[in-house]
Amino acid sequence: MDIHNLENARPFITKDGSEIRELLAHRNSAIRLQSLAEARLAVGLTTTAHYHRQTEEIYYILEGRGQMWLGMEMRAVGPGDAIAIPPGLVHQITNNGDEELRFLCCCAPGYEHEDTVLVE
Repeated sequence: MDIHNLENARPFITKDGSEIRELLAHRNSAIRLQSLAEARLAVGLTTTAHYHRQTEEIYYILEGRGQMWLGMEMRAVGPGDAIAIPPGLVHQITNNGDEELRFLCCCAPGYEHEDTVLVE
């Protein structure tokens, strides 16, 4: 049985600049076709605009406020918002609130640096 607690998940920086703690993925569990991680973004920071060639993502906002840019659309996001991010669609998120932005990031297939394409 694979059960991993957030407190024990080692943080790392993704290619887009966000800090994530991978909870379940092929690297640490029996999960093979998706991944679940908690992402954190400090006040005032913005991830690098990027897209994924194959991966579809779901961001689920836990704490904080931000601006989500997805394709040609920008929207305010906050706790309880779930954001669908299809493969190939450029996206980035900004923490424009007054506390750390925390969100879950679900990826299928699971997150890999190699599938992330940065946009200048």
